Amino acid sequence: MRYVSTRGEAAPRDFESVLLAGLAEDGGLFLPESWPILLPEEWEALRGLPYPDLAANIIARFTGDCFEEGALLAMCRDAYAGFNTPAVAPLVQLDERRFALELFHGPTLAFKDFALQLLGRMFDHVLARRGERITIVGATSGDTGSAAIEACRDRASVDIVILHPEGRTSAVQRRQMTTVLSPNVKNIAVKGDFDTCQDMVKAMFNDAPFRAEMNLSAVNSINWARIAAQIPYYAYAALNLGAPDREVAFSVPTGNFGNVFAAWAARRMGLPISTLIIGSNRNDILARWIGANDMSAQPVVPSLSPSMDIQVSSNFERLLFELLGRDGAKTAATMRAFRETGTMPVPDAAWRKATSLFRALAVSDEDTIAEMRRLHAQGYLADPHTAAGTAASHARAPDDASTPIIVAATAHPAKFPDAVEQATGTRPGLPPHMADLYEREERFTVLPNDLAAVQSAVRAHARRNR
Repeated sequence: MRYVSTRGEAAPRDFESVLLAGLAEDGGLFLPESWPILLPEEWEALRGLPYPDLAANIIARFTGDCFEEGALLAMCRDAYAGFNTPAVAPLVQLDERRFALELFHGPTLAFKDFALQLLGRMFDHVLARRGERITIVGATSGDTGSAAIEACRDRASVDIVILHPEGRTSAVQRRQMTTVLSPNVKNIAVKGDFDTCQDMVKAMFNDAPFRAEMNLSAVNSINWARIAAQIPYYAYAALNLGAPDREVAFSVPTGNFGNVFAAWAARRMGLPISTLIIGSNRNDILARWIGANDMSAQPVVPSLSPSMDIQVSSNFERLLFELLGRDGAKTAATMRAFRETGTMPVPDAAWRKATSLFRALAVSDEDTIAEMRRLHAQGYLADPHTAAGTAASHARAPDDASTPIIVAATAHPAKFPDAVEQATGTRPGLPPHMADLYEREERFTVLPNDLAAVQSAVRAHARRNR
């Protein structure tokens, strides 16, 4: 399995190189040179497997000969052993047609645990063999940071620095990051929004001397391994509801486009997915694009669903590359225009191709509260992101009423207790392993929107540990 950059200038490479590099040298994102396709009988053979075994089978199609026989399966079993339900990704029926795919049973209570618990083990495995040390730099709107820190804390060959927008995560999200006092972990609160943090991470990767000096790697969903590790839960859910003999639809709350792109990848591999619904919030760039081919960035506005408070969806570049016939030069020019003008000129033909599969809805805070209240009255407690997904699943449902809709429940309601209490009158408690979160010591550094200052902090952290 070889990988190419969406911008066409980086040399093809194998999975191990992609895992460690994160972002391509030309600023693009890596994708498989060709997609593995499973026949219906191959999907059927996966039905009934325990989640770790199914995950290893699917991910192995992207790793090539990176891992010796049995190693990937052992890593998957170890990564998901710590989840608090044997099913790992259970389905809960919401009504006659809808199911919640609960992706929040990992150690940090969010879907990011599926990829990052595995990536931490992959990094250890590869770096031990190579005798190297890396510095991971990531940006988070709330959930990626805590999941990455939990996966990388105290690892011998990894230093990790996470940037989060100051004051723009929930208190639980922030404390999950800042109360981890391991010496290889550093948290930086940046004065800005998530897009500010994400731009800084990309700038550090595009600074070739700094990238080489720090041996930078990424845990954001710009790292292809993150996407590969998220594909299995879409397959697991679809197979449990009758695929490949039956089509399914997914409704995914998303801001950075990585989670829903993993669903698109599952479909590209042959899983019968009829419709992909995007639940968005008032930061509605994805909904505007799908509705009217309007991909224009606007100021980020804080909302009740802060993990989706994003206006520059990094992973959209991967879909764009596919929609443009895998033309790296066209993709690079389109992304350059977006960076320069704030508007992305997606050709109408490419946009219309996307709208045959994707639907989207921007859900206001008021409608999010109403949806959380409605679900609670029916016996289901949902966080605001999941509520955006269920609301979108009603407004943008597939035309065929027999198609089941699987809503990605991306975070535990206890991560957003204020919003849940506002909507339902119920304040969700933290699980036992996090019950003392508000008593733990916090440690983080506040820095301005200044790339040089952030790079200096990253350098100092990495050098101290080396």
